[in-house]
Amino acid sequence: MKLVSWNVNGIRAAMAKGFREFVEEEQPEVLCIQETKAHPDQVDVGWAEELGYHLLWNAAEKKGYSGTAIWSKTPAMAHHLGMGISDHDREGRVITAEFDAFQLVNVYTPNSQRGLTRLDYRQRWDRDFLEYVRSLNRKKPVIFCGDVNCAHQEIDLANPKANRKNAGFTPEERAGLDAVAAAGFVDSFRARNTEGGHYSWWTYRNQARQRNIGWRLDYFWVADALWRDNAVTDAAIRPEILGSDHCPVELTLG
Repeated sequence: MKLVSWNVNGIRAAMAKGFREFVEEEQPEVLCIQETKAHPDQVDVGWAEELGYHLLWNAAEKKGYSGTAIWSKTPAMAHHLGMGISDHDREGRVITAEFDAFQLVNVYTPNSQRGLTRLDYRQRWDRDFLEYVRSLNRKKPVIFCGDVNCAHQEIDLANPKANRKNAGFTPEERAGLDAVAAAGFVDSFRARNTEGGHYSWWTYRNQARQRNIGWRLDYFWVADALWRDNAVTDAAIRPEILGSDHCPVELTLG
């Protein structure tokens, strides 16, 4: 069973840059999308339904901003939008879908912004989101994926020393991911790949993608119970797939 997570940086724009072709060719069992920047009625996705996908959307109140979606070949047993916290749920950043063996949470974590103007809010988000997935995990094992807007370790970005005070690599944000690991979730890609040079986001400036000057911001975190059961057979990053400033990341379950 292949699961794919991709921040498409605007699903309508991505449609013109190979998104549909990627889905048609790969046809993952589950596709988690972040930064849709659209409401469902603004997107022509009849072709996805023809491929057998069941579509779940969580759009931001503000049009053209944020938003997430889960497309799955198998319909979810249940689903809900947001975390149930009004301060966090206006931007369409979380969808949870329950399947037989696990609960899947698709997340687009808030960016701390230039000048770290949103860092305090980001820290509250991190604490509340972790408590949310921990509460779910007590009922059924959780996999959560998406753009978490943080490179966890120095190996996860090309220039760590130059970015220690920048959004996405501050000690506070990294501590948030430390807490995720301490709570019993496994960074599936890093657990299987210990070498550097693997990134999922590149700025559009200075030919960063061609030079592979990037950041690993997109993750699949897996509950320890699933990891210990050897449920994960592969974890991958797909930098060759264009269409966004992020590339897809994958998780394969046996």
